[in-house]
Amino acid sequence: MRFSRIFAALSLVAALAGGAGAQERGGDSARELGSRPIDVTADRVSADSVRNTVTFEGNVVARQADVTLHADRIQADYSREAGAIDRIEAEGNVRFVQEGREARSARATFHNLEQRIVLSGRATLRQGQNTVQGETLTIFLRENRSVVTGGKDGGRVQAVINPKGILEMSPK
Repeated sequence: MRFSRIFAALSLVAALAGGAGAQERGGDSARELGSRPIDVTADRVSADSVRNTVTFEGNVVARQADVTLHADRIQADYSREAGAIDRIEAEGNVRFVQEGREARSARATFHNLEQRIVLSGRATLRQGQNTVQGETLTIFLRENRSVVTGGKDGGRVQAVINPKGILEMSPK
């Protein structure tokens, strides 16, 4: 049944949220991360088997292991050709929290097949006392790297790096 495949594949939200720190955990593949149980709560949920989408709306909270995604709305699009979730769109007060890292933006798009997350609309990434902010934050999960851009019309990236905070966040 397509609905159950779409619904089960929503566990890839965890891979999206896990990328907030631009790290994949201990060698786990996206497929392994995606197979873990996920708890999603929302005010409403609707599924469209014709369009291969599932939409959660209203105070959406998705939790998997140590990762939590908050948004006003999440829509997952399933690709029949790939047999997997192609894209997850999160809108409105988007916030990812994982292991002392928090990313916030107005919108986020997880391109599952590319393992790329794009947070847009005053994207901010915070870890400890360190922050980086720009119009767009792109996280490349496979490459363990990220790019922050300031936006159009001369927008600039702002970073606050606290060397003491970096030392405090290092494993002991």
